[in-house]
Amino acid sequence: MARINKYISTKSLIVKSNLPEADYVINPYVGCLHNCVYCYASFMKRFYKIDDDWGKFAIPKTYSPIKNIQKYDGKTVLFSSVTDPYQPIERKYQLTRKILSDFRNSSAKLEILTKSPLVLRDLDILKTIPYVTVGMSFSLTIQQARRVFEVGCVDYQIRLDTIKEIKRSGIRTYAFISPIFPEISDVKKIVNDVCDYVDYIFFENLNLKGIYKKNILSLIREYYPDYIELYEKIYSDSNYASTYWKEQEKNIVNYLQEKNIVNYKFFFNHGRQ
Repeated sequence: MARINKYISTKSLIVKSNLPEADYVINPYVGCLHNCVYCYASFMKRFYKIDDDWGKFAIPKTYSPIKNIQKYDGKTVLFSSVTDPYQPIERKYQLTRKILSDFRNSSAKLEILTKSPLVLRDLDILKTIPYVTVGMSFSLTIQQARRVFEVGCVDYQIRLDTIKEIKRSGIRTYAFISPIFPEISDVKKIVNDVCDYVDYIFFENLNLKGIYKKNILSLIREYYPDYIELYEKIYSDSNYASTYWKEQEKNIVNYLQEKNIVNYKFFFNHGRQ
């Protein structure tokens, strides 16, 4: 059963980022109830001494208005790096909405990444932030696969409809196609479905490390036995993995060129597992 604690005290909701694509990050919650089995953020548990399984808890942070908001003018601020700012409990706690309100008319470059249609609730605020971009994360187009790997997430079509509505509202958008599951993720379909509604596309392959490597391979063996040999080879042989992902990247680029899509970027790990 999912557990929601309240609250975690924090000195500041906005902290400097170690990510190359962002100057600052905002993570309104510790944990995430989307319960994606491939989530890399489970390492956060050790910082808060939480025993619950990752994906089974979410803890809101205490809110206080962001000070000196002009300090972030021209800086890229990411919502979020180790949680989803619009996971289900945001409907109750509205932390993301409160923080966004602090950025009204700010010149900060806000980037939001989510899997949730709840972001539509905040269109009124987003329209007051000149340099905001909203991204939607896509990985699996088939409902059956989503139920296996993205247990607590809404389905593909809802996400697609959400990004379309955001784009129609006049806000910049992007698609984050991640993680790409070998032979399971239909990258071309996702690209084809989103290309008219996003300003750019990011791609990231499935990286398997730590405990979730074992978990995902177990699920592949159970639900996709025809692919288990391929997965075991990719995620045990770095040379093979490098060749495989370079070929996948090449195929995707060829398709992007066919579609005349020029704004894209790859975050592929070529074989380092």
